[in-house]
Amino acid sequence: MKRNGIIFLLVLSLIFQNAYARDNIREVFKNKQAVIYTINIRNFGAADKNLDGLINVYEGDTKGSFLNAKEKLPELSRDGINTIYVLPINSVGKYKALGTAGSLYAMDSFTMLNPQLDDNNPMKIEDEVIAFTTKAHELNMNVILDLPSCGSYDLRLRKPDWFAFDENSKSYTPADWTDVRLFKTYNEDGSLNEEMLMNFKSFIDMAIELGFDGIRADVAAIKPPEFWKNIIDYARSKSENFYFLAEANPEWENPEPAGVKKYSSINELLNVGFDSYYGSFSDFKNIKTKAEFDKKIETNIKILQKNKDKSIIGAFATHDQQSPILRGKNYWNMILWLNTTLPINSYFLDGFSVGDDYIYDYENKKASKSLTDDEYYFVHSGMADIFNLTGPVRAKYPKLKKNYLKAISFKNENKEFFKNAKYKTPKTNNEKVFAYSLTYENKKLIAVGSLDENEIQNIVLEENALNKRHTFSLINVKNSPKIVKDKINIKLEPLEMQVYMIKN
Repeated sequence: MKRNGIIFLLVLSLIFQNAYARDNIREVFKNKQAVIYTINIRNFGAADKNLDGLINVYEGDTKGSFLNAKEKLPELSRDGINTIYVLPINSVGKYKALGTAGSLYAMDSFTMLNPQLDDNNPMKIEDEVIAFTTKAHELNMNVILDLPSCGSYDLRLRKPDWFAFDENSKSYTPADWTDVRLFKTYNEDGSLNEEMLMNFKSFIDMAIELGFDGIRADVAAIKPPEFWKNIIDYARSKSENFYFLAEANPEWENPEPAGVKKYSSINELLNVGFDSYYGSFSDFKNIKTKAEFDKKIETNIKILQKNKDKSIIGAFATHDQQSPILRGKNYWNMILWLNTTLPINSYFLDGFSVGDDYIYDYENKKASKSLTDDEYYFVHSGMADIFNLTGPVRAKYPKLKKNYLKAISFKNENKEFFKNAKYKTPKTNNEKVFAYSLTYENKKLIAVGSLDENEIQNIVLEENALNKRHTFSLINVKNSPKIVKDKINIKLEPLEMQVYMIKN
């Protein structure tokens, strides 16, 4: 009887473990199989009942919290999302603030959670977060948390020793981030600031205790590699598979933030333990020729060839960039299929799937109430609002969701293909059109896209593999190409992208 009881407990334990089993996050990213969905807890599960774009609980609106965000996770799972990226959740500053709720990146504490996110029920807010991450894990989704790079002005007033100062005893304001100040990573003698290391480690402890599987390090390049090595080694001693994503771009060369001597390079960050970095796609809208496109992709491929088991994410449309829909549906569609067919991890911002343009009626208007010293609704026009108590995303173009789901499904159905496929750039007869192919075993994906936003473009691709033994599938096409012998004749509308698959 006793032995049977032990066996029963072991079986029960295995069942419990399997219920929460999920894919290893570092393996998912290494294999280019991550489909990332970025959310702002402050508005993700909120309810804007009077449809003014803002959340005012005194007027009957429901503010965003981890508990109502948890209820929306099953839909993301059904959509094919396997990684949730949560924008900063720490308490935020109120002085010299941007917006009436304070920027999510004006971190006021390394370990205190933002009370704006509390559901105001008997549960502790920490338990609400754990309920959220637990639900995600049950759905086989990993969750990463954003770690801000700087501290709020409020925090600088309370803890001046944590911040860097110039020769005039003035703390550094990085670029145009007027609400934050630069942390001090080095002491005067050149040694690492141990107190700041301890602060970052306390954030890691909090993230692990709350059930997060990794972090996205905001502007990781402004801190030295040895600083990050210390943090990453510490995190991995606590959780072996804890994931690190660096917001860093191989094209960042000259530091913008005052007080930063040099950016850490991508290679340096990857060498000290980062698993992934942002591909150099933030300025993609400025690319006008195939040569520019090829150079950008090849730069990232060369970095990954030197850094095995590392990866990049498709940072074409993050919260720092304007909504692709503002350039039209063709451009939106291009960003979608680049995200799901390039050898990268796919990245989508909440609202992308339904064409939210992030244009708010309240932009720059004076507020009747404010939680900060800013009396105006500050926003970056065309970008997701991270400064105010905003309502949930708006489905400006709900019919886009169908193609969005199609693209994600295509990527998920071809996981092994994208994991192993070799990338090539075929020669074309048109410099305004990019083209690339991915080949693995008996499959070959071909993608072409027009970089011209005004005129129709034509392109001819030579494809020797076309014969009776092959099938030519149209994956994402508006106007079917004409195939004559071993040539594919393609007509592209402005900013149109097409995708085909050839199978033997």
